[in-house]
Amino acid sequence: MSSSGQTVFIIDDDASVRDALVLSLGLHGYPVLVFSDAESLLKVYRADWRGCLLIDIRMPGIDGLTLQRRLLDMGCRMPVIIMTGHGDIEAARDAFRAQAVDFLEKPIDAERLLAALDEAFAREQRGYEEEERVASYARLLATLTPREREVMELVVAGRHNREIAATLGISTRTVEVYKANLQIKLQVDNIPDLVRFSLLGERTRG
Repeated sequence: MSSSGQTVFIIDDDASVRDALVLSLGLHGYPVLVFSDAESLLKVYRADWRGCLLIDIRMPGIDGLTLQRRLLDMGCRMPVIIMTGHGDIEAARDAFRAQAVDFLEKPIDAERLLAALDEAFAREQRGYEEEERVASYARLLATLTPREREVMELVVAGRHNREIAATLGISTRTVEVYKANLQIKLQVDNIPDLVRFSLLGERTRG
């Protein structure tokens, strides 16, 4: 598997389709792993895999949409492109509901496939960057004392220094010190940035 994370995992029961895709993607520099059915993929799937899944919608046993949903339930974050020789609106709708990047009809148009892969890997990269922001948030938040968290919650709620001081039974000067410490610990330059930082935390918890 490519260390760059650009591997394309092809799951299709048609050997001729698999061979054609391997040849086409290989010419464009994509490492490829192929599976003839969903069960074969699920037997060896690892959570640390990175890349894009190119899944045929109609296969014996577990069909493509079921595989897509099952991988989602397993926590798989790899983007998915669905392929079909029997495209229909309802199937496409189901695929997009399950976060598919694109829904391609066979025979696969090479240019559209490459465009879909570009979008898939861009989406995957954005996901990794968001994960890193979440991890960074958690690490920084863990450095706060319980009182600093209380002050932060009140600041984010829009309370003024005097209100915070009265609520916590401390002086306004002490509130200012806490706010300064929050900015240092959370690596933000001002109170609006502190509010944005807190909102990131709310999204990650939600």
